[in-house]
Amino acid sequence: MATRSAAGNPASAESPFCRPEEDPFLQLESTLRSVQEILLRRRGLALRRTWIEQPYGEEEIIRLEQEVIPAIQHCLARVEELDQRLEVAQKLLDPALAAV
Repeated sequence: MATRSAAGNPASAESPFCRPEEDPFLQLESTLRSVQEILLRRRGLALRRTWIEQPYGEEEIIRLEQEVIPAIQHCLARVEELDQRLEVAQKLLDPALAAV
């Protein structure tokens, strides 16, 4: 589900359009991977938050796994659909890109 540049390259590759840190959907994808990794490594442990005393317990972690992560995945899938549609439109407008 990786977001791609207009040239079809992975978005983490060099891009003439913007730096990876300027792409909000790359940031979202990175955040998703980080949250999944944290949940995997801390399985069975409470998750501390910086601004509240009460850590996330089992109930909050289950909600992250069942609601938040799927919502982020759905958003990224929709972004991929939009990217593909824009790529097709761009190739129609610029035949030089059709070979890419």
